[in-house]
Amino acid sequence: MVSVMAGEPIISPDTRRQPRLPPGHTPTPILLEPTLGEIPPFDPAHWDLTIFPRPFVSEVKSFTWSQFLSLPRVRVFADMHSIDRQSKLDNLWEGVSTRVIQDQIQLSPEVRFVMVHAEYGYSANMRIEDFFAEDSLLALRLDGRELTPEQGYPVRLVIPRLYSWKSVKWVRGIEFLTEDRPGFWESVPGSQYPFHGDPWTESRFREK
Repeated sequence: MVSVMAGEPIISPDTRRQPRLPPGHTPTPILLEPTLGEIPPFDPAHWDLTIFPRPFVSEVKSFTWSQFLSLPRVRVFADMHSIDRQSKLDNLWEGVSTRVIQDQIQLSPEVRFVMVHAEYGYSANMRIEDFFAEDSLLALRLDGRELTPEQGYPVRLVIPRLYSWKSVKWVRGIEFLTEDRPGFWESVPGSQYPFHGDPWTESRFREK
């Protein structure tokens, strides 16, 4: 299991960069993240988080709300960067490390990518090394307060080293893949969203 306690924040390595901001970015006190469609309702009696089944995971794994809340927690001090070149610095997230999820399953060695699924069919793809990075977590709280519905309550994925559209709100499922596949924004007709989304290399548009 992850040994870091919630009281000992993990410091995201990107917060130690000099300069602190990715190229062309400006700091903002509030990172505006428009919600696509309605905010989904939350019913703890029917909420679950499902790890998709075989062939790349040994068995189906599903957490009820109470089971998810019982998992060990970490705190992560990290920045968040949006594709419109706004950056919200100094965020303190609290939740379940993605590495705790890794401890709960047996993954095929062929797995290279992850698709994270959310309410209303939203999804985001990412490399497995980004998903299981030390500073990646399934967040429940931000800056000492429970997430708001607009921030992704009850559970939001946070991947600090990628653009914020990869930090999926209202997470409900995790799928492991051997080949990359477009998520929601990458699948929109005419979309130029890149598959990776690294703010430090300005991965803002897909290469033709």
